[in-house]
Amino acid sequence: MFTITKQFAFSASHQLAGLDADHPCSRLHGHNYIVEVELKGDRLDERGFVRDYRELGPLKRLIDDEFDHRHLNDVLAHDHPTAENLALYFYEWAHDRWPEVSAVRVSETPKTWAEYRP
Repeated sequence: MFTITKQFAFSASHQLAGLDADHPCSRLHGHNYIVEVELKGDRLDERGFVRDYRELGPLKRLIDDEFDHRHLNDVLAHDHPTAENLALYFYEWAHDRWPEVSAVRVSETPKTWAEYRP
């Protein structure tokens, strides 16, 4: 099995509902997010790729146009824009376009990651 991964980055704000008032994430704040998209294939195409990284350009455009320097509560239209929900959102979006997508990881800080892998 071959596995490839590509990273994307964006900055955005969010505020998480349903937390105690003294929880730092209940306040409006922002992160420099890293999104990692993993693709798997048991064979390579005629060019030697699982998928050409350049074909993932639409995901970069989505992130740049719809997520970068935005308020994620507005983008996702709910009050739970957690890293976990972002991983699911990006997985579903990417998997609809590229069936080789096997997982998406989202980082809010250098030490924290959430992953969606069906």
